[in-house]
Amino acid sequence: MDTKHCAVDGWADAIPARGPHGTATFDLIVRPADIDALADDAPDTVVTCTSGNPQITDELLTGIQPGDLLRVTGTLVQPSAPGEPARLTVDALEVLDTGLIPVLRDMVMDRYGAYCVIFDADRDQVPVFTVLGQWVGLADNPDAIATLIDIHERVNGNDA
Repeated sequence: MDTKHCAVDGWADAIPARGPHGTATFDLIVRPADIDALADDAPDTVVTCTSGNPQITDELLTGIQPGDLLRVTGTLVQPSAPGEPARLTVDALEVLDTGLIPVLRDMVMDRYGAYCVIFDADRDQVPVFTVLGQWVGLADNPDAIATLIDIHERVNGNDA
């Protein structure tokens, strides 16, 4: 097995996952330094990373979000078969830049007691659900939410 101690810069693909025996795992998306020389449809490299270091595991599970630019240092094991990701056991972790936090601008979810509503900037109608996810109905506009909830409670009792 070909191993190498190295540092790799890349983006966290997803929220790191808790692994067995106090470890954490995540995929790192790595782009080559000479990206301009590659074809537009050239795939990114995926490096599967794991760490058992308690401080690194805690940071991965509590502080890393998708899109964060990371520098990981550790032992890289080349894949045994083509198409499989390389594996890196992380000894050191540095956050170089944080990813953008998605902000919902066009949709807002709000709670009215035992009910949830979803406001969509592109629509006047407002979907209404119970907090347990049961469909209540579609209010014609925000002013009609209370009426729809009243009707639902009269028909089904106050146990939304």
